[in-house]
Amino acid sequence: MYESTDLAQAPLESGQSVMQGATGSPPAPHPQQASHVLVPIRSLGVNHRDRIARHLLALEPHDRYLRFGFSAGDEQIQRYVDSLNFERDEIFGIYNRRIELIAMAHLAYSVDPNLAACAEFGVSVLKTARGRGYGARLFDRAIMHARNQGVSRLFIYALSENTVMLRIAAKAGATVQHDGSESEAHLQLQPATFETQFSEMVAEQVAQTDYRIKVQVKQFRDLLAEVQAIRRDARDARHNMPQ
Repeated sequence: MYESTDLAQAPLESGQSVMQGATGSPPAPHPQQASHVLVPIRSLGVNHRDRIARHLLALEPHDRYLRFGFSAGDEQIQRYVDSLNFERDEIFGIYNRRIELIAMAHLAYSVDPNLAACAEFGVSVLKTARGRGYGARLFDRAIMHARNQGVSRLFIYALSENTVMLRIAAKAGATVQHDGSESEAHLQLQPATFETQFSEMVAEQVAQTDYRIKVQVKQFRDLLAEVQAIRRDARDARHNMPQ
């Protein structure tokens, strides 16, 4: 059975880096150090639906194919976004400093009463944000939340060519079964502990604070850019005045 490690350590030890992550882009971490870098992951509500749509619509055709298992068009993606149930399921996201959703995960709970303790995981990462371990981070975050909600088994349905997702699941201890072009992974989860509950609370608080700071910084930058544009227009107008 799977049990996340260092669940509380990352948010507790790196909380002081929230300001740095919000006010600028820190240097890209060395691959061997990536696992120690704080990645604020927040829960997304219905007010994030438009940004979720923009994120999924920005996926390249092959990424859409891997995420949904078929070549999803814009209308199909929009229907998926419109059907998201934020009261039943959990959606997690990673924002950059421009408040762009660069990675997201959907933890969908089973609607079958006989499978009430089961959930399904799906994830997508923009091409520009690849290689930073965001998929694995979202996977760990979703597992922590699932355990705290009493989920005992997590399923991942993916195309067999989606080796990245299947490798993440297998590394966590999931049993992976291949059936031609499609694969299924299922992971047995341990019950929640005080550590998982406390860690999720801290992680969500850190992510919420990080998001608020990013929003404030973006608003300030937009205002500054507007003021600079006004000054530039006024200067150009003065230079163009007849002497």
